[in-house]
Amino acid sequence: MASRGPSIGPSADSARAAFRDLMDAKGHTVDNARAAVAGLDAAFAAGALNRTPVLDAMLADLAVALEQDDGQKLGGKSAEAARFILRAISRELDRA
Repeated sequence: MASRGPSIGPSADSARAAFRDLMDAKGHTVDNARAAVAGLDAAFAAGALNRTPVLDAMLADLAVALEQDDGQKLGGKSAEAARFILRAISRELDRA
């Protein structure tokens, strides 16, 4: 995938801000992470943000951290991993 450079404009700025708001929202980190990923997926689909190979790798890592079996609650290490990866994604979004 060729990099097209950072997305610019109000929709890109809005998508980045929405991600960061969800990342920092009160509530459970795992729930916030899922909502933030859903927002990013919508921003990618709408063309507001460009996917980067680095973002794809980070999102894949986050998906692993958020995996759970039916009925299993995530917390502890999953939440810690999600927080770490969300911060890295936030930094990378400036290049998306």
